[in-house]
Amino acid sequence: MEFKLPLFPEQASSVAGQVDAFYLFLVLLTTFFSLLIALMIVFFIIKYRKRPDHKAEQIHGSTLLEIVWTAIPLGISMIIFVWGAMLYYHLQNPPKDALEIYGVGKQWMWKFQHPGGQREINTLHVPTGRPVKVTLISQDVIHDFFVPAFRIKTDVLPNRYMHTWFTPTREGNYHLFCSQYCGTNHSGMIGEVVVMKPEDYAEWLASGKAEGSMASMGEKLFQEFGCTTCHRPDAGARGPSLLGLYGRPVRLSDNRVVIADDNYIRESILNPNAKIVSGFQPIMPTFQGVVSEEGLIQITEYIKHLSQQDSEPLTNRSNPAVLRDTEVPTIQQELKGRGNEPAAPSGKKP
Repeated sequence: MEFKLPLFPEQASSVAGQVDAFYLFLVLLTTFFSLLIALMIVFFIIKYRKRPDHKAEQIHGSTLLEIVWTAIPLGISMIIFVWGAMLYYHLQNPPKDALEIYGVGKQWMWKFQHPGGQREINTLHVPTGRPVKVTLISQDVIHDFFVPAFRIKTDVLPNRYMHTWFTPTREGNYHLFCSQYCGTNHSGMIGEVVVMKPEDYAEWLASGKAEGSMASMGEKLFQEFGCTTCHRPDAGARGPSLLGLYGRPVRLSDNRVVIADDNYIRESILNPNAKIVSGFQPIMPTFQGVVSEEGLIQITEYIKHLSQQDSEPLTNRSNPAVLRDTEVPTIQQELKGRGNEPAAPSGKKP
């Protein structure tokens, strides 16, 4: 029986090789300097050991030596920094055409929803060759989404959406772990990512039992909670219109500007008075404890769907919640000047 001891875990994503190369560089660099320092210590112990016939000599400083042992570590540190920063930036910015899947961590399981409404527990099906963005949130404590074969590991926090992404390159079943201790059954919070050919994935989606797409289920919740009463596109609406809202800059009543992203929409549903859109009153009730995490995700997907459907140019739209296209460059400069990331628009969500 042949015994194999792999140097690294299996590589099954487009970024796995890059992460391994960076890690191997750090290991070799550390090993080299550890051995160099150890050998130099032994050498100097022997060469400059105390001897009766030898008197100590005063050693004067060397400007060249000072420059060399400052410049070399600085250069190595900058290589590590630039390489690591580029890799981090790549891992934090999924492609715009990525397949979006939502996941909820809960003691002690993983729950996933696909755009078409298909749901999974502790198993995630994805196609090969296509970027996959997984938006994650915890329903209770801090968890950690970790797929060793993909070289991705992301904290999953309560009350805040996090995301990770990967492009699977090899078919197969790959271990999914929670790598953050989350309670007594932490070791049992495991699952698998099933990577399939695109045609097999499409067949799997078609065979899945779904009540409807995430957007359609979000629309049902939107109607059920009476959100349409206030969030109308007409001028007399008591809440801002949601048409064209997602992903756009919005000015708040305190003159701040935020971006309508997933975290903002969630906050506006659970804590509607946290950020009030300019021109509207804080009259929306909280839906804390009324809408489940899955429901919040579905409503968010519905609001995204509204923005995708709304093809009317923003310069011609009468939605006071959304800044017009001509204002966006100015707002972007304003946000950069403040040095903080935009959150998302205010006040009234279902």
